[in-house]
Amino acid sequence: MKLATYADGSRDGQLWIVSRDLRLAAPARDIAPTMRAALETWDDLAPALRALAEDLDGGRVPHAEPFDPARCMAPLPRASAWLDGSSFLHHGRLMEKAFNAPPIPDFGTVPVVYQGGSDDLRGPCEPMPFVSEEHQIDMEGEFGVIVGDVPMGTETEAALDHVRLLVQLNDWSLRKLAPYEMSRGFGWIQAKPSTSFAPVAITPDELGDAWRDGRIQLRLHVAINGREVGRAHGGASAFSFARLISHCAATRRLSAGTIIGTGTVSNDDPQAGSSCLSEVRVLEILRDGVPKTPFLSFGDRVRMEARTDDGSTPFGALDQEVVKA
Repeated sequence: MKLATYADGSRDGQLWIVSRDLRLAAPARDIAPTMRAALETWDDLAPALRALAEDLDGGRVPHAEPFDPARCMAPLPRASAWLDGSSFLHHGRLMEKAFNAPPIPDFGTVPVVYQGGSDDLRGPCEPMPFVSEEHQIDMEGEFGVIVGDVPMGTETEAALDHVRLLVQLNDWSLRKLAPYEMSRGFGWIQAKPSTSFAPVAITPDELGDAWRDGRIQLRLHVAINGREVGRAHGGASAFSFARLISHCAATRRLSAGTIIGTGTVSNDDPQAGSSCLSEVRVLEILRDGVPKTPFLSFGDRVRMEARTDDGSTPFGALDQEVVKA
């Protein structure tokens, strides 16, 4: 089942069902007005949502319309929480070099997670506003899950039972601001603008075998101004979503509508490229002594889409222009 949120002038938008091939969409307001409403009563509403999805795929919804990503907000425009990990060790170790930071203790065995802003999540085609190019605008391509209510102390073995939807996202970063905030022991506020999401959130069964071992086993293709810079594979995550969920719920419960991200998708295979410019620049420093690739400028366009082996894009595409606020 695939779901999207169409803008309707309200903060939370309107819930729509999207066909498996991303060609058609139909409103789900008679079942649940918003994504949040669906998530908070998922067990009660999911059967009716799934029946509508099956009718849409079968051509049995007379009021279906062509699916339009430009009408989409983030699938969940306001989340209960946005918790982001650093599950790809290759990325984390490159960032230590980028910021000349000491190694994080137990980095390979205990997940690193920060809590970001969840009040203003952006849609897939919205121009993305930034205050200044001097802040060193960067993108970070990731995967994530949206969970239902997760009890405190949930064990890893049971954690995936609470996954409701899978998402693809861009966790924008301002690299000039990050070192100062991190050096103070708090932070990731000014250095983390609003996060953007691909238009469609999907149930895990939509991926078939590409949802395996608690990981999204797809390549995330990332391009700037039409030039591909990365196609890293999500299966390389050191921590499964089960591990991330249990880590986040170790001492507190998680509310329905909490989003948990993998951190930047990253592979140690040079052919896979990078999902963020900081990685590109660090690799240039290690190879050539100086970075050559600039950070993003106003007018640049960033596109991200996870692709299956047959070339389909289960989440649709993130395609945004960087603009001055």
